[in-house]
Amino acid sequence: QVQLVESGGGLVQAGGSLRLSCAASGRAFSSYAMAWFRQAPGKEREFVAAISWRVQPFYTDSTKDRFTISRDNVENTVYLQVSFLKPEDTAVYYCAASRELYYDGTHYSEPDFACWGQGTQVTVST
Repeated sequence: QVQLVESGGGLVQAGGSLRLSCAASGRAFSSYAMAWFRQAPGKEREFVAAISWRVQPFYTDSTKDRFTISRDNVENTVYLQVSFLKPEDTAVYYCAASRELYYDGTHYSEPDFACWGQGTQVTVST
């Protein structure tokens, strides 16, 4: 298992950009699929993006244009770059590591992830 710590959140004006980081400690980081989820006030947590152990990114139709996920297996860190931020991007963003090593699924949801960070708040102002 890995331990995850997110950083990089904050208050940003609409139209701006942000890069979130998730530092992982533990073994076999490169063998995990990693993902970002977010939870807006009063809403359920939702999938944002994932990157497989093969370094293949996955997005939803609503995130594919403004979100970029990447990973650095030397630094044991996964990143989420968000551009053209909108007020509706306001949420707590969580990093997660897959339940299985070498997971090759093409669909990602919460049950696929066993390790979670504490979250980082992103607030987008108008």
